[in-house]
Order: sequence, then C-alpha cells, then structure tokens
Amino acid sequence: MLLIDEKTIRAARTSEQDLRQDIAVLLYEKCTLSLARAARFASMDRIAFQHLLASRGKTVNFESADLLHDVAVLEKKLAR
Repeated sequence: MLLIDEKTIRAARTSEQDLRQDIAVLLYEKCTLSLARAARFASMDRIAFQHLLASRGKTVNFESADLLHDVAVLEKKLAR
C-alpha cells in the first residue's frame, strides 16, 4: 500500500488520483509494472489506462504476459 500525505499532494499541486496515474505511467514505462498492474495501481481499467498512455504520447509495451492474459479472458468469455 502506498500512502501519500495531503501535504505532499498539495505541494505537488495535483490530486491523489493524478499522482497515482503519474507513478503508474512512470513504472509502466520503466517496465517495472505490466500494463494490467499499472492500470490497477492507477485505479483504472486496462483500456482507460491505455487511453491515458496515448494521451501522454506513450506507447503500449504489449508483452507476451499481456497477450496470454487477453487470450485467457477471451477464452472464458467464449466458454460461457
């Protein structure tokens, strides 16, 4: 769990949500977090996080783990 005190948030002139998004984008760019984990950290779904990346001119690093996750999700949906 990451706790950011209100003083720090005010000093950064941002909201907690924007700060979480900034950190998630940074960690995703450094390949420290996968797309799914970065989205979760930013309290967003994966599509919204991809839109956030695009709005900041960042590219999606589509990794094999992301592909396997997407395939598993699709297989579950098709099995219904």
